Amino acid sequence: MKFKAFCLFFSLFSASMVFAQDSAPKNWFNLDLTQDGYPGLSTEKTYKELLKGKTGKTVVVAVIDSGVDYMHEDLKDIMWVNPGEIAGNGVDDDKNGYVDDIHGWNFLGNKNGENIAHENLEVTRLYVRYKKKYEGKDPAKLSKAERIEYDTYVEYGKVIEKKLKELAPNAQLYEMMNDAFSKFEKAIGKDRKAVTLKDVENFKSSDPMMMRVAGAVKESIQGGESFADLMDQIEEGYDYFYNQVNYNYNTEYDARHIIGDDPQNVNDRNYGNSDVKGSDASHGTHVSGIIAAIRGNGIGMDGVADNVRIMAVRAVPNGDERDKDVANAIRYAVDNGATVINMSFGKGASPEKSAVDAAVRYAMERDVLLVHGAGNDGSQISLKDNFPNDHFAKSGLFGKKMAENWIEVGAHAPTKDEHLAAEFSNYSPELVDVFAPGVEIYSTVPNNGYKNQQGTSMASPMVAGVAALLRSYYPDLTAKQVKDIIMESASPWDAKVIKPGTEDEKVNMSQLSVTGGLVNVYEAVKMANNTKGKKKASGKTGSAGMGGKNNKKTPAPKA
Repeated sequence: MKFKAFCLFFSLFSASMVFAQDSAPKNWFNLDLTQDGYPGLSTEKTYKELLKGKTGKTVVVAVIDSGVDYMHEDLKDIMWVNPGEIAGNGVDDDKNGYVDDIHGWNFLGNKNGENIAHENLEVTRLYVRYKKKYEGKDPAKLSKAERIEYDTYVEYGKVIEKKLKELAPNAQLYEMMNDAFSKFEKAIGKDRKAVTLKDVENFKSSDPMMMRVAGAVKESIQGGESFADLMDQIEEGYDYFYNQVNYNYNTEYDARHIIGDDPQNVNDRNYGNSDVKGSDASHGTHVSGIIAAIRGNGIGMDGVADNVRIMAVRAVPNGDERDKDVANAIRYAVDNGATVINMSFGKGASPEKSAVDAAVRYAMERDVLLVHGAGNDGSQISLKDNFPNDHFAKSGLFGKKMAENWIEVGAHAPTKDEHLAAEFSNYSPELVDVFAPGVEIYSTVPNNGYKNQQGTSMASPMVAGVAALLRSYYPDLTAKQVKDIIMESASPWDAKVIKPGTEDEKVNMSQLSVTGGLVNVYEAVKMANNTKGKKKASGKTGSAGMGGKNNKKTPAPKA
């Protein structure tokens, strides 16, 4: 790769970072449009005006994700603690099938403490599965059902080949950038957070490459980007492309041997370990902070909801999650007392969808609300390319074809203009319910850190936090009532916005979601005040307290 290409790419890269700089307050997502000028959730206004002097009930929110740093300074005191388990004794004290599940469970590990970090995408796994079955076969001799699988096998092979060809140049470019900038960081001899513009201006080297890097760093700092932020973004870009090439689309890579199970056997539930932090808890920790980082403690940031205990359920690797793990994670959360479940993940295929459907029905029957991010492809989703979703493959509980306990969430930005809808957010006037803050979201990351991240992964926990708040202060509301209130109270947005995935096509918000509105907890609480709860006492629903458990073991999902 010639350095000229590197400089050209870096100039574009640097410009995009300056453009994307955070101009809104770190807590913008908790602010109010009228009072503060930012289209947040109106959280602070709600606590000051509507909930002042009121006491809520503790609610357990399960975060099905990559893992959670349960020792983070802003989370450790609000982590769910299993009251029936004795930490570290190697015994399943509460007999729920999971040993030492103090803060939750990890479905991506084994009994020896080993964990899966990276995984294939589902398209890669299905290609490998079908290749074993159809490679060398004459398609003319296959049955109709086999021919469908065979055609999928051929199609996925082309997809993988095309993606690897597209990814390779960027992977090489980011590798070169990462090497050059890491060498510069080492040469300058200071912690990246302490590097100043003066340090860069005084930097001297006989290596022309190092001086070019210094020039690029100087330009970035002058544009308002710190050296630490610049390095973080380069490393993230390098990791993204490296992981795509070496793990996500690599047909030779298989991490499931670590667990040693049959991932297609959805009847198997008792596997994994108690390490809910796992190998990379950045995503799950950020999500957890949005929901419930301790409010008013003067450190870090404030989450949306108080009175919450975060239950960590690790089921999402760097790659596509497995249907079996998702189904078991939902059931674990329900059985152990969660009344809200956040799911900031998704994929384009679901070979064992029936198992996930069964788990969703299980949660619906037990009055547990599921909140899911719509995805970040900047496109209109359908039932064929967005999983998991709220439509059952077959009619489910009482003949229902849709889950009444499911909210699908798109992401919006802190702006009040045509750029309101996040350019990356997926959308659908039928399948995405509401939009919530998902751009430049400042929240917790491992090792007592805080960071801006964006995606519908951030918008989903905003809604999960609102749902937890409603379930806390209005415990008689059912999951469906909470969903209905969140949707019906969404603030309408009358002005047209640029359609995600396009440069200048303007549409109404009603073309992007069912409600055409933005989630607003202030309006939701006002509506909840005037809504009679329909929740009935039931032994099937776990307690919402610190350890709320339903110890009745349930049968494994039938595919």
